[in-house]
Amino acid sequence: GVFAHLEMLEVQAHEAALKQEEMEEQEEKLARLKARVQELRLQRDELRAKVDLQQKGQLGKEGVVSDPAQPSARAVLEWKIRSVKAMLQIFCLTGISGKLTKRGVCFCISTAYKGTYLDSYYLDLLTKPEVKIHRHSIPIFIPLEQIAKKYLQTDIRRFLSVLSDHLNAYVGRRYQADQLQEHFSDQIEGTLQRNSLHNLLVFNYKVSSENQTFPFNVRLLYGDLCCSLPTEVTISCTPEAPAALAEMAAAHSDLFRRTALHKAFRSISGAGASVD
Repeated sequence: GVFAHLEMLEVQAHEAALKQEEMEEQEEKLARLKARVQELRLQRDELRAKVDLQQKGQLGKEGVVSDPAQPSARAVLEWKIRSVKAMLQIFCLTGISGKLTKRGVCFCISTAYKGTYLDSYYLDLLTKPEVKIHRHSIPIFIPLEQIAKKYLQTDIRRFLSVLSDHLNAYVGRRYQADQLQEHFSDQIEGTLQRNSLHNLLVFNYKVSSENQTFPFNVRLLYGDLCCSLPTEVTISCTPEAPAALAEMAAAHSDLFRRTALHKAFRSISGAGASVD
């Protein structure tokens, strides 16, 4: 009875999660398509600008033909400014906005989890004589230096995309832990343990069986720092616990792997008899 009810609730939660994920995937796909359209428009504008520069370069002052490979410095600067502005418009579709500064570009990376806006982080880049980070508000435990070393000088779009993935995954993990602590503190035994990066969470909750309560110890490891779901879930209980609890622990473990932490715990709590 209890296990059948738990299984039914898990199936319902899984179906609801799949529908939610499908909607979110459609929204993400639409955003990617919009970004692709903007990128194609940027490429079109760049090609038009190159043609204009060549045409302007061929006709110099007083009708004198000049070298088409050497457009004026002002024309080149105007083309670069248009390109940067178009690139900033593309970034806006992915939660990244920016503005030109006297010495480079200042980017704002907005983070969210499942449609809930969370934090914004700022990154001030200098572009002369080479691209480098001037100042930022990125948390110290985000591997900014490694990401910059790999992408900043060669592909700034990729640099910002990877950095955004790290930040969104971090705030997503933190948000889930906060929701668990806020809404289920009465069911959590002791303190929810978590590190700064929130890629390791440890907590306890109790399970009732045969008029006894047994503690379940949960350890969630997020091996992929760009993901908000754990890659490794370990649930243990006391040796004297009934064998049936091992099956329940396995079901809970699977739930934690594929569902947001607070939603998984809501499903477990909804099963009634499983949580003290």
